[in-house]
Amino acid sequence: QTQFVESGGGLVQAGGSLRLSCAFSGSGFDFYNIGWFRQAPGKEREGVSCISSSGGSTNYADSVKGRFTISRDNAKNTVYLQMNSLEPEDSGVYYCSSVVLVRDYNGRCGASLTGRWGQGTQVTVSS
Repeated sequence: QTQFVESGGGLVQAGGSLRLSCAFSGSGFDFYNIGWFRQAPGKEREGVSCISSSGGSTNYADSVKGRFTISRDNAKNTVYLQMNSLEPEDSGVYYCSSVVLVRDYNGRCGASLTGRWGQGTQVTVSS
């Protein structure tokens, strides 16, 4: 059974940086497109960034373009999200998942392939 474990969250001041990690256990990691999602209290979960199985294609939500960078290391079965210039609006629980598409017809990260979510990692940005 495949599983994703998110880590790297924390409390940071506005303008600061964090690097999130998404570790995958199971087989076939390098066949999966992977996405980072976040959910703030009272809001729906939203796609933040996605990366293709090879790492050659990436996609970002407009709100994080130029500030966040997604990458992956298939040898380590891990996807990263480098978050710079953090804003209070970036606060929330961050999750990763395999996704159907890196970019759907709306230009957004595709939906989760499985609909299953791990515990996520909390990111809190203070103003």
